[in-house]
Amino acid sequence: MRTFLKSWIPQCLWILRSPSRTFHGNNRLLTFQITSHYESINQGKKELPEYFNFASDVLDEWARLEKVGRKPANPAFWWVSDKGEEVKWSFEEFGSLSKKTANVLSEACGLRRGDRIVAILPRVPEWWLLNVACMRAGIVLIPGTSQLTAKDILYRLQASKAKCIVTNDTLAPAVESVLSGSEFLKSKLIVGQGSRDGWLNFKELLAVASADHQCVKTRSQDPMLIYFTSGTTGFPKMVLQSHSSYGIGFAVSGRYWMQLTPSDIMWNTSDTGWVKAAWSSLFAPWICGSCVFVHNMPQFKPQVIAETLSKYPITTFCTAPTAFLMLVKHDVSSYKFPSLKHCVTGGEALNPEVLAKWKIQTGVDIHEGYGQTETVTICANMKGMKIKPGSLGKPVPPYDVQIVDEHGAVVPQGEEGTIAVRVKPTRPFCLFSEYLDNPEKTAASVQGDFYLTGDRGFMDKEGYIWFVGRADDIINSRKGFGILNFNFHFSQRMYSFIVVKAFIVLAPAFVSHDPEKLIHELQQHVKKVTAPYKYPRKVEFVQELPKTATGKIQRKVLKNKEWAKV
Repeated sequence: MRTFLKSWIPQCLWILRSPSRTFHGNNRLLTFQITSHYESINQGKKELPEYFNFASDVLDEWARLEKVGRKPANPAFWWVSDKGEEVKWSFEEFGSLSKKTANVLSEACGLRRGDRIVAILPRVPEWWLLNVACMRAGIVLIPGTSQLTAKDILYRLQASKAKCIVTNDTLAPAVESVLSGSEFLKSKLIVGQGSRDGWLNFKELLAVASADHQCVKTRSQDPMLIYFTSGTTGFPKMVLQSHSSYGIGFAVSGRYWMQLTPSDIMWNTSDTGWVKAAWSSLFAPWICGSCVFVHNMPQFKPQVIAETLSKYPITTFCTAPTAFLMLVKHDVSSYKFPSLKHCVTGGEALNPEVLAKWKIQTGVDIHEGYGQTETVTICANMKGMKIKPGSLGKPVPPYDVQIVDEHGAVVPQGEEGTIAVRVKPTRPFCLFSEYLDNPEKTAASVQGDFYLTGDRGFMDKEGYIWFVGRADDIINSRKGFGILNFNFHFSQRMYSFIVVKAFIVLAPAFVSHDPEKLIHELQQHVKKVTAPYKYPRKVEFVQELPKTATGKIQRKVLKNKEWAKV
């Protein structure tokens, strides 16, 4: 029923508007209401509401509470730029602008319910408007990072059959270079100040659009988002998320991992092309009625991060472990973060020494969490739990997380296996719908009663999950980007970046060539044919690659060789 969110989530979260001294008692009530509801769904005692739409059932409800004075005086969205620009919207103002944006998509772009749109934008306010406008119009959004090359963009347009693309002046030429192969594309929307031939200008259309828009009635399991995610072989897969999987699924982690309330201001530094932006810059904070803070940083600079945390009343901060490493190396102990009370991280392993140094420098713990594009938060170190440095924390409701062997059988505590989520007899509602147009991959993701994450780990006696490594050697490089490991390997040293390293066997004709020149040429070639962040920062020429008897490369041997140097 459409009253699900109006009668459950806002009321549950409204009890959190009180000062922090009352949170402990309220937490117990919220835990009971949300967790018991999740468990009832998973046990088949209750069903998801038949209809659900995050825009109308959550954001519009917060706007209503805001209008009648039943919500703290906190903006819904707060954006700043490195040039001193600032945008601050209430839930009511944001709602009006997102309705105007929905009309732009439906009228000027000619999009209909179920159509797909690719959005490749940096951290600009329009990205958030597009997200919610697509929900209102029933359009399926496909976010992409600004690091994508023309080849990457073409593949996404062809695979998704998107009818519209939204980007900025910087990436418009790349889109234009692949138009001949984009037979499904019907309209192009540009976010910028000037005009461009063949493109519709978003700002001009928004200025004249009507704010009168009736949100479509979407079913809970209707498609809402598509993310492209890489695997070990083949092209990136399309992960389909429904209106309820992300729209409702982040209630528990938003409140208990991120510790968000209607009085909080949440800053997550993730690029808009990556799923963490949806997690921590949209669904989790807004389901809790919090303010989404955004800094449009072209590049990550520790000094800018520290100054921003000092200048603005940010209460909750989320960034990648590598970024926390850079911050403690910069040494933020000389700064004062008067409002900061909670920090979270994920995407790669958090070094225990970084955790300790951040605590010394700021007085705030870092709470690590773990999840995937296909899921919501699987495990996390919730506030109030004992933090075990290096662990992923404990399973987050409604997930039943276990460690399983290659047959899908649960292994004893302390034994390594694949981190898995139970999907039988009831599949969690906050799990992806499918790998779109790839039933084989969808079927292969389940073994026995479990969805396999593809990550290796073990569970200790207290129920904490510990990450060991990727089963398929995905690399997390620099800004937390996932990179396919094709004869690549990574190494991590304290206070250094996680970098891609290539082990290369030269063809006889190139053995006598200048190695430094070869390295430069190879790096430039990779930058041209794929996204720049994927190029190998380190290159080592070897006589041969270690292989098994059947000819498979033994990546573990390369990994051990690299770790021996640390």
